[in-house]
Amino acid sequence: MSDARLAVFEAQRAHLLGIAYRMLGEMGAAEDVAQEAWLRWRRAAGEDIRDARAWLSAVTVRLALDVLRKARARRESYVGPWLPEPLLPDDMRLLAADAPAARAELASDLSLALLHVLERLTPEERAALILHDAFDCDYAAIAAMLEKNEAACRKLVSRARARVKSGRPRHSVTTQQHRDMVATFLAASASHDTERLSGILAHDVVLYSDGGGKAAAALNPIYGADRAMRFTLGVIRKFAPAAGLRVEATEINGSPGCLLHTADGLYAALTMAFDGEKISAIYLVRNPDKLKRVAAANLETR
Repeated sequence: MSDARLAVFEAQRAHLLGIAYRMLGEMGAAEDVAQEAWLRWRRAAGEDIRDARAWLSAVTVRLALDVLRKARARRESYVGPWLPEPLLPDDMRLLAADAPAARAELASDLSLALLHVLERLTPEERAALILHDAFDCDYAAIAAMLEKNEAACRKLVSRARARVKSGRPRHSVTTQQHRDMVATFLAASASHDTERLSGILAHDVVLYSDGGGKAAAALNPIYGADRAMRFTLGVIRKFAPAAGLRVEATEINGSPGCLLHTADGLYAALTMAFDGEKISAIYLVRNPDKLKRVAAANLETR
């Protein structure tokens, strides 16, 4: 295997990981897909491939589709709400060029809120939307990757976009507004300030708590400000003062969030979405399988 061929693949690795993670919502699975794409690229050394990026993208999409179809069957029996695997800044840098504009775009593109909504789509809808909206692929390229005609791909994108629009927060906020709201939520929770909490939670807020049957978590989404507030305060009471609860501000999938630590280690990764003024959704990832990368990276930085 020539160094030149390896260099071509490495130049596309971030792009391929970006496709696979958006498709699967799991970094480990995305890395496995990228590795299989590399093996196929290596085996195709004798073929006349004119556009390496297009060839590798097509292989990655098809591999990710196969993995996602199998994963969706498993997720139907998943214990409680399923949330994507959270990523810290170092993992985010694996998916894009290290430039402010690219990082800002990636944060919007890979928020837990958006990835959670993408779970509502069929695998083909998800692939078509990601390729069109995140990677600016035209319909001819999408059709080639999905092995469908262009008209079918247009319908896939249109349906997917409508379903995502109905489930995605309608208003965006600046990074500083997001950071301030997270800080306010944490401060109000820590001080059991119910009046302050009720003032920043939308009346129809939804709290998703993903334990995967391996960590204590709500088995169903928690709807409404009052119920979400009571759940949050219950978590705080559980760890105060005996076990202690340490909050570490960080970025989760490029957006302000935090890690919650107890004396036993990493308890959860938390982030949220907004309706423009108040918190519209809270995402609490507790499944230890999804926190392995976060916990390992956290230990390395200490």
